[in-house]
Amino acid sequence: MAAAASIATTASFVQRSGQQLFLDGAPFYVNGWNSYWLMVQSIEDRTRPRMFAVMMAAAALGLTVCRTWAFNDATYQALQISPGNYDENVFQALDQVIAVAQQNGVRLLLSLVNNWENYGGKAQYVAWARRAGQDVSSADDFFTNPTCRQYYKDHVTAVLTRVNTFTQVQYCNDPTIFAWELMNEPECQADPSGDTLQEWIVEMAAHVKSLDQNHLLTVGTEGFYAKTNGKLEINPNSYASTLGTDFIRNHMAPGIDFATAHAYPDTWLSSQDPSEKLQFLHKWVLAHIQHSAEILNQPVIFTEFGLSDQKSGFSIQLRNEFNNIVYDQVYSSALEGGAAGGALFWQFLHKEMADWNDGFGIFPTEPCSTTELIAAQSVRLKSASGARFTCPAIETTNTEEKHEHNITRILKRLHLWK
Repeated sequence: MAAAASIATTASFVQRSGQQLFLDGAPFYVNGWNSYWLMVQSIEDRTRPRMFAVMMAAAALGLTVCRTWAFNDATYQALQISPGNYDENVFQALDQVIAVAQQNGVRLLLSLVNNWENYGGKAQYVAWARRAGQDVSSADDFFTNPTCRQYYKDHVTAVLTRVNTFTQVQYCNDPTIFAWELMNEPECQADPSGDTLQEWIVEMAAHVKSLDQNHLLTVGTEGFYAKTNGKLEINPNSYASTLGTDFIRNHMAPGIDFATAHAYPDTWLSSQDPSEKLQFLHKWVLAHIQHSAEILNQPVIFTEFGLSDQKSGFSIQLRNEFNNIVYDQVYSSALEGGAAGGALFWQFLHKEMADWNDGFGIFPTEPCSTTELIAAQSVRLKSASGARFTCPAIETTNTEEKHEHNITRILKRLHLWK
C-alpha cells in the first residue's frame, strides 16, 4: 500500500473540456460498471475477498470506472451512524476500496447520498432532523429543511476531506476518484416544477467545489425531462415529468461537469414487448447524447443501464442486444468526438452474492457472451481514444483482427478468480 500512495499522488485527474473528457491530454471514454456494495462487503474479513475478486475481474475486462456508494446512513453496517458520527471501521473499508481500485487501474464514481430508503437515504436525514426538533415529515423535506441541508454538507465535507488510511492521500486529492455524484437518482415529487431540486443542486454543487477543485461533479439524475422544455416525447411515460427533475436544467447548474442518465425499459415500459423496449432505448440514448452536445456542451455518461433476468422473455441474447444499443451509440459518438462519455452497466456481483441479485446481476468470474461484449467495448473505446490497451490480462494492441484473441485471453484469465 505504500507504493499505492506514491502512485496516487502522481497520477492525473480526469478533466473535462466542453463535451469531452480527457486524461493526460487524450480523450477518455468510460467503460464501467456498478457495484454499489463494495464498501459494506469490505468491512469483514469473510466478505472482503469479494471486493478484491470483482475489482480484479473488472480490470481484466478493461473496465475503467466503477460507480459505488460513499454512504450508508444509520442502517446495518452504517458509515454514518448519526449526523457527523462515523464508524471508523466502515470508513477504513471505503479507504481500502479506493486503494484496491488504484492498484487495479480503476477509478471510482462515488455517490454521496441516496434518494431511496436503501442505505438510509434522504428519509434518514429527515428522521435525524425530526429527532433534533425540526418540523419535517416528508422525505422531500430533505431538500428544503436547513438542518437536513447542513447535515448533508457536513457529510460531504467528511468524505471529501478524509485522509485514506491505506494511501495517506486525502480523498479530494486522489485521482483514483473519477468524480463525485451528489445523489443517486434525485427526485422531488413535492415540487414538480423542479425549482426545489434545482436550488438544492446549485447550493450543494457550490459546496463540493468549494472543497474540491480537482474532481469532476455530476448530479446523479435518471435523465427524465420536465414539461417545460418541450421534450416530453422522449420520456418513457407521463409520470416521469412529475418527479421534479429535468435532464437539461439540472445539468446547467454551475459546477456540474457532466450529465448522467439511466436506462431501465423493463421497469419503465413493463407492459411493452422487447422490441418496443429496444426501440425506446435507442431513441433515449441518442436523445441524451444529442442534447448534451447541442444544449449542455458537456459529456453524458449512462451511469446505470440493464435488462432484468426476472422479466418475461429475458434471454442472454436479448440482454446483449440491449447492451449493444448503448455500447454502439457510445462508440459511434466517440469516433466522431461527440458528447457520449461512456456507460456503466448495472451491476457486477461476486459469485457468492446470488442473494444480492436484483435481476440485473452479472458475475464477472463466470465468463459468458455478455462479458465478451463488455471486454470488446473496452477494446473499442481504448482504440477510439488513441490509447494503447494496457489491461494486464491481455497484450497491448489496437488492431481489430486481434480483438477476438484478446477477449479469449481475458476470459481464460478470469478462471483464476472462480
